Amino acid sequence: MKISAVPFASLGPLTAYSLWKLRQDVFVVEQDCPYPDLDGRDLAPETRHVVMEGDDGVVLGCARVLDDGDEWRIGRVALHRTARGQGWADRIMQAALQVCPDRDVVLDAQAPLAGWYAGFGFEVCGPEFLEDGIAHLPMVRRAE
Repeated sequence: MKISAVPFASLGPLTAYSLWKLRQDVFVVEQDCPYPDLDGRDLAPETRHVVMEGDDGVVLGCARVLDDGDEWRIGRVALHRTARGQGWADRIMQAALQVCPDRDVVLDAQAPLAGWYAGFGFEVCGPEFLEDGIAHLPMVRRAE
């Protein structure tokens, strides 16, 4: 497995396609949440795409790091079904956090995953809310 954190311009066309297909398969199809995944922020030069590729070049995991000015935002954390339960999500989060220096990092965790994110230093910072019918919790990891 290879994990990298790169801007969109550094993604090859097959990697970009595989990344978007994974996000579609997980969030839109598997979780039944029809939403506009392609929101324009993937293309921002400061956005970093954390991509985990198998030996065959297929994207098996990902996260997206956005520069929101005063803070970083991590989202679109996903693993292909075949990569789950093997610790790869931890490695993806570690790679995402490495590109988030000197500022708070925020995310909206699906409620059942809040404890997992807490393991990376995130704390709940607001009330639970529904997004596409799924309970989420806003979380923050304070800059050190």
